[in-house]
Amino acid sequence: MILQAKNQLTLQEFLNLPPGEGDITYELVDGQAIPKMSPKFFHAKLTRVLLNLIEQSCEGKGEVCPEWAVTLTRRGRDWMPIPDILYISYERLPANWDENEACPIPPDLVIEIISPFGFESSQSAETAKTATLSPGQTFGQMAAKSKDYLDAKVLRVWVVDSKARSITVFYPDAAPQTYMGEELLTDSLFEGLEFTVEQVFQKAKIPLDAE
Repeated sequence: MILQAKNQLTLQEFLNLPPGEGDITYELVDGQAIPKMSPKFFHAKLTRVLLNLIEQSCEGKGEVCPEWAVTLTRRGRDWMPIPDILYISYERLPANWDENEACPIPPDLVIEIISPFGFESSQSAETAKTATLSPGQTFGQMAAKSKDYLDAKVLRVWVVDSKARSITVFYPDAAPQTYMGEELLTDSLFEGLEFTVEQVFQKAKIPLDAE
């Protein structure tokens, strides 16, 4: 459920909230604590494959983590999303930073996975209608979220669409580009990194007819 507050939560008030029950975590969006949906098996496997790809390319250059909250600003308000994957270079966050906290600096890259088979929610259908993010996020919703990331000084956003078997790359200074099938995806953030989207889905063993 959404943790409603009489007044909009500040960042510090949000951080002081008790932990969610079970495996529920919360994002701070527009002054409210919004539940982050729990990934299922296929979603988790895609996360693992993408995480490994980035780790191989950024070894010694930065940190790449799944489900690491980041402190940002969205439309003039405190915002703490939890990307599926976050990469931040040591140029942005020094290698000697060692705090058990949310990422304090806008990262170089966030990866978000749209997955119709990817979430379980403790919200009822009626509650989900009022949430900022629904259990089954649409590409349009994720594109809007990507713009919020870029406006918050994130350098790159990859949106992985499980149903379309595609990856769309959002840039701060260029139109987004969508990759599918055997199209080779490269990114200037990672020297030498190249792969096809279909390689990602095959390595994750996601069936073509997955629901």
